[in-house]
Amino acid sequence: MAIFLTENSKVIVQGMTGSEGTKHTTRMIKSGTNVVGGVNPRKAGTKAEIEGQQIPVFGSVAEAIAETGADVTVIFVPPKFAKDAVIEAVDAGIELAVVITEGIPVHDSAYFWAHAVAKGNKTRIIGPNCPGLISPGKSNAGIIPANITGPGKIGLVSKSGTLTYQMMYELSDIGFSSAVGIGGDPIIGTTHIDCLAAFEADPETELIVMIGEIGGDAEERAAAYIKENVTKPVVGYVAGFTAPEGKTMGHAGAIVSGSAGTAQAKKEALEAAGVKVGKTPSETAALARELFAAK
Repeated sequence: MAIFLTENSKVIVQGMTGSEGTKHTTRMIKSGTNVVGGVNPRKAGTKAEIEGQQIPVFGSVAEAIAETGADVTVIFVPPKFAKDAVIEAVDAGIELAVVITEGIPVHDSAYFWAHAVAKGNKTRIIGPNCPGLISPGKSNAGIIPANITGPGKIGLVSKSGTLTYQMMYELSDIGFSSAVGIGGDPIIGTTHIDCLAAFEADPETELIVMIGEIGGDAEERAAAYIKENVTKPVVGYVAGFTAPEGKTMGHAGAIVSGSAGTAQAKKEALEAAGVKVGKTPSETAALARELFAAK
């Protein structure tokens, strides 16, 4: 099984004809993703040749859905155009919008998230500022390298793109049902809790790995959710144990103020919920491997 993205997903790419869009569309197709179209109003009616395929370019998301039956969009447009791109996808009624773009102003993210809610939450937003998601062997929507792991029984949800890749590589011998990079911005669509709920409901996911980082209270809220709702074993890692207080670290949301949002506070909250937490990514992978072997 997989969450959110399956072998039946029909994917379009907003910004497919740009350099980043073309590069990563090529990688997605190579990894088996069914890319059915791109969206660029200036190039509507043309076709882009990618990996030997003639992929149609549409003038709008609505047109792409009508012509192809697409249910997933991956958004690679520049930050200043990202809000309008997401709103267009939501208005067209697409089921899943994966927002890769980094550097989107927080008020823009707040706007398109509120717009999605006002439209009845029919569109699941992943990101922004995220690597996307992959269901190995089935489909890959975003920039996650497909050759570092295979299908298996672990579900992974992570704020960090690079730590997503490392964890997938370190546990590649077991493999993953799905790996979701939710992004590290202060305002994101899909949360740790959303993914935890989906992995709990997925009959083929046997163990969950959750990667968080300093700043905010998302991990503490996830810990409370795990304690009440998750029966499967969960292994966690919190990036930022050595981060100095008051300094923004990498992701826009990763800033510590007082004891709130520290790696230690998050670790303690997770452990109180029964989650085994590693102090390094490799230690976290080892804990996951031990738990999986003991099942």
